[in-house]
Amino acid sequence: MTDSESTSSSGADDAAPGTRLEASRVIAAPADRVFAVLCDPEGHVAIDSSGMLQSAEGSTVTASGDRFVVHMDRESLGDYDLGRYDVTVIITRFEPGEEIAWTIDGTIKPPIGHTYGYRLTRLGGGDESGDHTGERTEVVSYYDWSDAHPKWRDSGILPVLDASALKATLGILERAVRRGYVRG
Repeated sequence: MTDSESTSSSGADDAAPGTRLEASRVIAAPADRVFAVLCDPEGHVAIDSSGMLQSAEGSTVTASGDRFVVHMDRESLGDYDLGRYDVTVIITRFEPGEEIAWTIDGTIKPPIGHTYGYRLTRLGGGDESGDHTGERTEVVSYYDWSDAHPKWRDSGILPVLDASALKATLGILERAVRRGYVRG
């Protein structure tokens, strides 16, 4: 597993230095199984390492522009007392089995404008008969605030999470996929 500050990847080739975090992990599962968890609003809650995501409402994501609501509680970070609040997740990139990314809109105005996402790369395994045993997927979790509204980007509150939170979420994602994640 690696983590880094990066300035290039799909959708972020012009990211300013120091405005993007990434972490990666190889998961012993087919990309479609991993992607299914990432398309489920409750899947986001199930794999969240920060403790902020409490529950979600909405349908499984199928395209850019899809939205769902996440009920949040920032108390777990111990930084800002926002109480319980809701955000709307807005899907900004959707490439089935390959990439999903989103921004949020909530009570904070103007919207922050940061982006979270996952890129999946099939590493092979399995066989021609359709046996997925041995398939592996590299999953890159990224957090990019290069397009954040200047009010927030320059305020010192970003990044909200650090690379260790991205790494931890990837570990939880692997566990969820391995155990056969089922919508709660």
